[in-house]
Amino acid sequence: MSGTRPRKRRRTPPSDWELPLLTHWGFQPKQQRLIVIIATAIGVLAGAVALVAVIGSLGTYTPERRASAAAVVQSGAALPRDFQGWASPKLFAPIGERAKDTQPLTVKEVFGQRALAGEKKLSLRLAGRKLDADCSAALWGEALIEQVSAAECTQAVRGLYLSSDRRYVGQYTLLNLRDGESAAALVESLETLHRGGWTLPLASTKAAFPAGGYTEAGAYALGHYVGLVWIGRADGAEPTARDDYVSLALTLRGAEKAIYRRVVAITGPAS
Repeated sequence: MSGTRPRKRRRTPPSDWELPLLTHWGFQPKQQRLIVIIATAIGVLAGAVALVAVIGSLGTYTPERRASAAAVVQSGAALPRDFQGWASPKLFAPIGERAKDTQPLTVKEVFGQRALAGEKKLSLRLAGRKLDADCSAALWGEALIEQVSAAECTQAVRGLYLSSDRRYVGQYTLLNLRDGESAAALVESLETLHRGGWTLPLASTKAAFPAGGYTEAGAYALGHYVGLVWIGRADGAEPTARDDYVSLALTLRGAEKAIYRRVVAITGPAS
């Protein structure tokens, strides 16, 4: 028998799951595989928890809301295209604080007259009137309502008028605020606030501001009160040379006689 060299036995290749350190610790390949799977699962879970924690610490993102007149205008509301504001005359200093003029307004006091007479045979007839203890019920526009609320408005009195020739419509709104400083601040703010907030028109079958029609407005500080004048043509058209809006506004301001009477009640009649 010829001599042959003995065949070497091939060594079993190490398992893919055999790690030197675990082998050194006496773990078999199957045991090492189980350990790796468990460790991987724990790592994934821990990573997920950490990710959630990081996301939570970043807070949430809320997109800014872009306010637009279309979004905030309530049903039936209209927007004056032209506006002017006036500071309170010294005449109203005696009622510069509501603490000195505590008697609440009444509808009859402000809008007791069924008609207001003006120049050139102009006559405005009362078509509706209303008093709201919640001033926000008479206004629209978030910024305007917030400022009026901060001014501690307790009453909003509105009177809607139609001219005897049915050519013009007007509304006078009187706001009862805390003091003259708040009234002055509101009138000044309305120079810009009126573009996104104004008084709501009273609903009436006799008179109405046409949707999208041209109107003009003004705000008057009267001690701790603010009077809002709002006028326009009943057909919504822009004024012509025939339309005297100055006289129209002065006639509508006849409702302010109630405030003059309050001044006299405090100071007494002029000597």
